[in-house]
Amino acid sequence: MPVSPAKFIDTLFFGYQNAAVLKAALELDVFTAIGTGATDVEALAVQCAAAPRGIAAMCDSLVVMGFLTKSSDRYGLSPDAAAFLDRRSPACIADVHMFVASPEMVAFTFQDPAGAVRRGGAPGLGTLAPDDPVWVRFAKGMGPFMAHVASLVVQHVGTPAPQRVLDIAAGHGQFGIAFGRQFPDCQVTALDWAPVAAVARENAAAAGLTARYATLTGSAFDVEWGGDYDLVLLPNFLHHFDTDGCTAILRRAHEALAPGGRVAIVEWVTNDDRVSPPGAALFTMTMLFTTPAGSTYTAAEFSAMLADAGFAPPAVIPLVPTPMTLLLARMR
Repeated sequence: MPVSPAKFIDTLFFGYQNAAVLKAALELDVFTAIGTGATDVEALAVQCAAAPRGIAAMCDSLVVMGFLTKSSDRYGLSPDAAAFLDRRSPACIADVHMFVASPEMVAFTFQDPAGAVRRGGAPGLGTLAPDDPVWVRFAKGMGPFMAHVASLVVQHVGTPAPQRVLDIAAGHGQFGIAFGRQFPDCQVTALDWAPVAAVARENAAAAGLTARYATLTGSAFDVEWGGDYDLVLLPNFLHHFDTDGCTAILRRAHEALAPGGRVAIVEWVTNDDRVSPPGAALFTMTMLFTTPAGSTYTAAEFSAMLADAGFAPPAVIPLVPTPMTLLLARMR
């Protein structure tokens, strides 16, 4: 193939712009408007309370990006947009932008990327107080996205049925809630900062689990976890820390488990080459830009950390079709 500057131009000229276009569309609820029948510029301008010029430019960009189709002057939803961005869909994950494209995350990424590379990390999320509103936005925005992942975890972890589950850094609470829904006798305890734990409790109440759902508030490194749990969940948490921090949390998990208990880690796991699969490989830079020492890890690296904490080698289970991987390990 001939050499070309196209990839450079697409990334540097339009990469951030395309993210901004999608964020604007989600904030204006354009995908739902099109799904309900507002398919031309004038109708969308009225439905979304926006200027026709702005709607036209935005929707044409969304066509180029593959989120919309266009026939004459009418726009339609791509299959992916219909499934995941139209709020009428039960699989809608549109609110993810509230966190991943929040002003804080954008600032962390663009403020000093070369400096983060020079230092091998950045203060990033560590500068945010536990009661910062961004954590509540995270819990509310990421919940629908992770609910499907949680349902897949239950399928792989469900035998034997756990009676007591501890969900660490629970956020939206969807992982623990999935176990409470699946097993009528399962008692779930969720640990997170107080404002975030309140979101988890709201979600548990909506799922009818109030009587079987408790919360602990504070840092997972400092709060007493309790004991005799059958299962400790660590969903999307360990990537915030270096290997010493991960091992410290895994040791706490080991101490909190009843004999024969298991730990379930949900993570972005890279292959040994560290450039595949693409999502996990790229997430390494997300951690470099937003944490002092966080990273993604290979299955072998997780196995070594688990062994140091007293666990047997894990089962490594890709949670297809999501980009996440489950590592399930039992106490030695």
